[in-house]
Amino acid sequence: MGDHQPRRLSVATTSLTGSSLAPILPLHEARRVEERARRDHEDGHELDVLDRIQRKRPPPLYTDFDDDITDDDTGQMTAKKSRSRSRQHQPNGSASSAFSPSASTSDMNGSFRERQKHHSPADIPEDSALQTARLMERSSFTLDEAPPPISPSELKGLAGGDEGSKGFFELPVQDRRNFLLLVGLYFLQGIPMGLAGGSVPFLLKSHMSYGQIGVYSLASYPYSLKLLWSPIVDAIWSPRVGRRKSWILPIQALSGLGMIWLGRNAQAMMEKAGEDNGAGVWGFTGWWFALVFMCATQDIAVDGWALTLLSPTNLSYASTAQTVGLTAGHFLSYTVFLALSSPDFTNKYFRSTPSEHGLMTLDSYLQFWGWAYLLATLGLALLKKEDRTRDKGEGVWGVYKVMGGILRLRNIQIFILIHLIAKIGFQANDAVTNLKLLDKGFSQEDLALTVLIDFPFEISLGYYAGKWSEQYRPVTVWCWAFMGRLAAAVFAQAVVMAFPTGGTTGWYLLVVIVEHVFSTFMSTVMFVAISAFHAKIADPVIGGTYMTLLATVSNLGGTFPRFFVLKFVDMFSVATCIPPSKPPPDLKGALITQPFSCVLEAEKHRCLAGGGMCNVRRDGYYIVNILCVVFGIVTFWGFIRPKALQLQNLPLRAWRLSNGS
Repeated sequence: MGDHQPRRLSVATTSLTGSSLAPILPLHEARRVEERARRDHEDGHELDVLDRIQRKRPPPLYTDFDDDITDDDTGQMTAKKSRSRSRQHQPNGSASSAFSPSASTSDMNGSFRERQKHHSPADIPEDSALQTARLMERSSFTLDEAPPPISPSELKGLAGGDEGSKGFFELPVQDRRNFLLLVGLYFLQGIPMGLAGGSVPFLLKSHMSYGQIGVYSLASYPYSLKLLWSPIVDAIWSPRVGRRKSWILPIQALSGLGMIWLGRNAQAMMEKAGEDNGAGVWGFTGWWFALVFMCATQDIAVDGWALTLLSPTNLSYASTAQTVGLTAGHFLSYTVFLALSSPDFTNKYFRSTPSEHGLMTLDSYLQFWGWAYLLATLGLALLKKEDRTRDKGEGVWGVYKVMGGILRLRNIQIFILIHLIAKIGFQANDAVTNLKLLDKGFSQEDLALTVLIDFPFEISLGYYAGKWSEQYRPVTVWCWAFMGRLAAAVFAQAVVMAFPTGGTTGWYLLVVIVEHVFSTFMSTVMFVAISAFHAKIADPVIGGTYMTLLATVSNLGGTFPRFFVLKFVDMFSVATCIPPSKPPPDLKGALITQPFSCVLEAEKHRCLAGGGMCNVRRDGYYIVNILCVVFGIVTFWGFIRPKALQLQNLPLRAWRLSNGS
């Protein structure tokens, strides 16, 4: 971070003999108290600890705070020097706290200021978003002189409990219920997302090339563009229905109806998408784009609701709920669906009499979950009452102005740049590795089994990743997982290169399972850790917009490179169709008599149907994956890691808008 001017804490040398004032807190004790507040602020436990400290420790008679905070690296904030010199004597003979809320009202945003005019600290519930915001605005959160260390036992006594993170069953009953509600809402989002981002590309692989599948990948862009309409979701709502339910209920109903309609036409549309050299892929992509758009809109509302459903001290569980719910929904629509729709898998494990079809099709699966969406929406409308919001905020334009102010924060600009380049290093592994395994001869049945085995690890490790993000600092955990994910990309390429010439064997299947578990584990830890950091720095007053902004740039970093990565795989690949020496007896197409390029999937099918052999002389996947990993290593050590750790060390007020914004 930049150089900071030391903050001086001075105590007047006034005699207290015979005075009714409380004794003056020694200088080193005052520093220990404020350092304890700062450290607990960084760990996310400032609410309870600071209040206990204030009740136990009397403040000095006079305090001089010289705030000259600069950050040379981020250029974020330069606060004017302010000096407060006031007597603490009260009519009842007690000393008022040096942490008075009035000292920080100039730094708080409008909504909090307005409410603070009508409520005293005693009127504010101990575990409320308002008190959290008041505490995080105090200048006592950042002291630059290192105080004497505080013993763990003393800190534990002041905090009134265990220093470690809470387990699920240690949460209040209301938080547990709301956590399960969030898991359910995120699970519903995961159903269409698992299809759009997982199963459908695999089903399209038999009809299209990597580049044409790259066109279909545009269907996932609404999740990366939802920032454009998130202020509308934050600002327009019905007080009678609830701020978040006003959007969740109609969007879920529309999603259900859309899935029912798409379920009647998806199979036929998918077959037509590959015709005319993939010309039909645009229409097919458009329908999935609309479905993902509705899921993205629902996600804006759910993210904002998560900030108020859970108490401030347990906000890190919001990212855990998101991970568990989305992972479960994605698993069901990706792994389970692919397995049960595969004739080979179902014939081997579920049938005694073989059949040419799986237990379900894309059409039937979509229709089933379309009706389930409608039932879940009805249950949410009748069984869950949202807490009333007293005011309607500043309107749509006001929220857009707030979002513009957030985007002007230097911290946010650096954070956005980190998100946009962070996932390029492992994008080839995420987008191409499984498809390349299928190209090599790895069966869909074995792939479904691999992901099926991976699922319990992903769920359980996602839960512990949430606890690690509480126990350790979330960006630090994210950096650890970043390095692991780069290693996973190298490991994945080695696994693809080592594919046995005679086909899949038992040991190779085991290696693929290990590679898949390792890769998804690192991905899950990264997601949970950065989501926990998002929840910490987001302003609850504009929670939906703030969380959506952060999530949007994170998603965009994973979606915008995918289109280009898939295109580059085709571009760098060299494959030639070699005509047969003599016509084979089982021709399925026109006999191949001349060599031609068979990089594109349609040309590859024409080559094989005509009795030819598609000889791959250079595989573009290997080149693109190496380039991505090298880019990831250079940017991580040169920019991403140092800047991310600097941002983590900033006080929470550095992520808030000042009065002038």
